[in-house]
Formats: sequence, C-alpha cells, structure tokens
Amino acid sequence: MDFRKLAEEQKPSFLKDLNTIISINSVRDEATAGPGKPFGNGPKEALDAMLSMGKRDGFDVKNIDGYAGVVEYGDPDNPDTLGILGHLDIVPLGEGWTKQPLALTVNDGYLFGRGVLDDKGPTMAAYYALKLIREAKIPLKKRVMLVMGCDEESGMECMNYYLSHAEIPKTGFVPDADFPVIYGEKGGAHIILESETPTAIRSMHAGIRPNIVIGKADMTTDKATELQKELFAFFLKANSLEGSWKDNEDATTTWHVEGTPSHAAWPYKGVNAAVQLLRFAGAAFNDKLAHALGWLTSDWTGKNLGIQQDGLYMGMLTQNPGIVDIENGKTSVLLDIRYPNETNGQELLEKIRKAADGTEAGIHAVLKSDSRPLFVDPDSTLVKTLMDVYRSHTGDAYSPAITIGGGTYARKFENFVSFGPELPNDVKTTDQFVGGPHQRDEGIRESDLINAIAIYADAILRLAA
Repeated sequence: MDFRKLAEEQKPSFLKDLNTIISINSVRDEATAGPGKPFGNGPKEALDAMLSMGKRDGFDVKNIDGYAGVVEYGDPDNPDTLGILGHLDIVPLGEGWTKQPLALTVNDGYLFGRGVLDDKGPTMAAYYALKLIREAKIPLKKRVMLVMGCDEESGMECMNYYLSHAEIPKTGFVPDADFPVIYGEKGGAHIILESETPTAIRSMHAGIRPNIVIGKADMTTDKATELQKELFAFFLKANSLEGSWKDNEDATTTWHVEGTPSHAAWPYKGVNAAVQLLRFAGAAFNDKLAHALGWLTSDWTGKNLGIQQDGLYMGMLTQNPGIVDIENGKTSVLLDIRYPNETNGQELLEKIRKAADGTEAGIHAVLKSDSRPLFVDPDSTLVKTLMDVYRSHTGDAYSPAITIGGGTYARKFENFVSFGPELPNDVKTTDQFVGGPHQRDEGIRESDLINAIAIYADAILRLAA
C-alpha cells in the first residue's frame, strides 16, 4: 500500500487539524489546575480537541482523568497491544518569534508553531497514520493504542499517573525524537545547589524550565560603581554577549544579559545567560558564592562539578543550570543532568557534593529527582523492524540506530523506543531561521512531517499485522 500517496492526499485535513492543536496554549498552568484538568486549562483543551477528533473519525477514545488520553483501533477485548506515545503539552512560548507561535504557519516548505516539532506535529502524524489504516480497513492482529500525555515537559507526571490507572501497551514507539531509531536515552537527574552564604546579588530569578538553557537573565545588586560598569562592558565584549545595566531609584543596579536558549539535552547549542551573570558577579563584586556557582556550572560537560563522563553507548554527560533563584539570602540553582547508563543520580550527587565542598562557599547539593536511562537491545525485533521501515521509506542505508540525551515517554515503559520525526544529517532548504525544540520559530519541513505519516503507518502495519 502506498502510504506516502495516501498521506499526501490527507495533507489539507492534516494541516487543518494540526493548526487546531497548535493554536492551543497547552503550557502547564498550576493556577487553572483542578479536577479533570490536573495541568490546567491549556493541556485540557488540547486533550479534549484530540479526543474529539478521534470520536469524529470513528475511533474508541478514553480520557484518563485529564492526565492523558487514548485513541484506539482494533478489538477492545484484544489483550495484545501496540502503543504509540505522544504528548500535547508544550514549553512556554518564549520570545523573539518571527512567526505566530500559536498558529500553524506554512512558509517556504516549512511548518512553524510551538509544538509543531515537539510534540504536537509528530503526535498528529501518528494519529493520521492510524487514521489511514482505519480508513483502508486493514485488519490488525494487535490493538493499537495512541496514548497522548499532558505533562511531558514538566516531569512526566501524566505518565506516572497513567501507569497506575490505565492499561499499559506491551510494546511500541514514541514519535518525539529522531530517525532512524533511538534505542537508548540518557538518565535524567535534577540536583539542586543550595546556599545561605551572603552574596552581593540581592535578587535573581532566571529560567522557566530546567530542560531549557536560560536565554536571558537579570540580576540586581547594590548600586554599582563606575568601575563595575566598565568591567561589565568589558565582560560582554570579551564573551561576545549582549547586555545592559540600569541604576534604580532604590540605590540598586539591575544587570541584564542575553543568552541563547536551547534544549537542555544540547546545552552546547545555547548560551546560559544566568551562568554568565554569576561569572560576572563573582569577578566584579569579589563575590565568593557567585564565583563558585559560576565556575561549577560553566562547563556543560560537568567537568567542574566532577561528573564529566563519556558513556560507551550514550556519549557525553551534559548538565544545564535551568533555574536560578536568589532572594533574601537564599540561593538555589537547579541542574538538569543527562547521564549515560554507566552511572546514576546518587553517584553524581556524591561527586557534586565533593566539588561543592572544595569551593568553601557553603554550597550544599540535594538530589531532587532521578530517572533511570532507557536501553533496549539494538538487535531486538522492535528495533530491527523499525530500522527496516525507516530505510524502505528514505533509502538511507547508512544511518545507525542511536542513543540520545533527551528524555521521552519511552523511558517510562518496557520495550519502547523513540522513532522520528527528525531526519539525520538533514540539510535546511530555506534561508529563514528554523528553530528546534524549545527554541523560537520552532519548525519542521512540511514534506518530512507528511512522510512521517507514511513511515508511522507502515510501522504500525509491520508491528501489529
């Protein structure tokens, strides 16, 4: 069956439905959370919209108390199941967009909008893949479950709830990463650096999510001297940064630095504005705590934290200081650490405590959370089948199955891997900026997403028929 042709025929309705979902600001919002909407109004609206589409198209649908939803195809009594796991929540919109973040923009062969790549677009592609199979009336031996969560970006609380309250598919894939197949994901630890050591920084609140490199930051100190302002200008120039300072009426000075946001799995693609301010404060104010924190967190490999490690399968450990809070004599820096399967969160904590003690700045490290790595045998039937599907649709016989630093729902389930939609060694075909996950102007090539529908349909057929 020519799924690529069928996907192309469905493109108008696919883009219309995708625009409906992209237009919903489904950032987790504690202020509007309540019964049936544990993550607020936005995620609930997105989930309701997807389940309404499922009903419209004749699928069986289930709402798992607002934490997640399920669109099913097949005999409801069939215990043999194939799962596809996507998420409908997004990270905050951020700034600097040249397109509308809450609308699907089609421009020069690319699709733009918050979530078009992470993960509303791929989830919709998986939905349309299942829709193609249903409309073609293809019989399957397994019941297919498209599970859509509402809190992937803020800790996967949705899947924790799902696993204890709903049916768990036996195997499957997650359309929330890269092709060809991702059989391993680094572990994820959140470690907080805390201190009550006096600092020249009166206040600093930077970062919106641990899994985003801080793109801009402000810091308030006592009123700066002319020398400190000159040092700031030199610091900006020496580090190729943009920034500014402002004297306030309450005899304080506010310092601002522009960085570059990125996904925390690839901190080397960004510039952490908060770390830059800590480094400046440490030098210009002779601030022992700021100097220590700036030094400890400045290397994305974790070298200064004593945790640098290069895994055999998963590559380099990465660390990102994603949230920085300083106020009323209390300091907190939340580290998002992605680590290979040769270590674990407790080992990392002990090494960081040793490094922090060495600064003599009164810094204490606390392990907030730890998520084990995902590892599926690359020679398994699941991985081999999906590799065959990918190669048959792309002609790419060279790209191997890989591991990544990002975390997907696959790590929450047994015998699941990540599968697309981003292509390896992709060459951009437009002069405009195309942002990745968590960046401004988040986008993906239209043809890649349409082709993903065909790839996912074929994958479902081969795994469930």
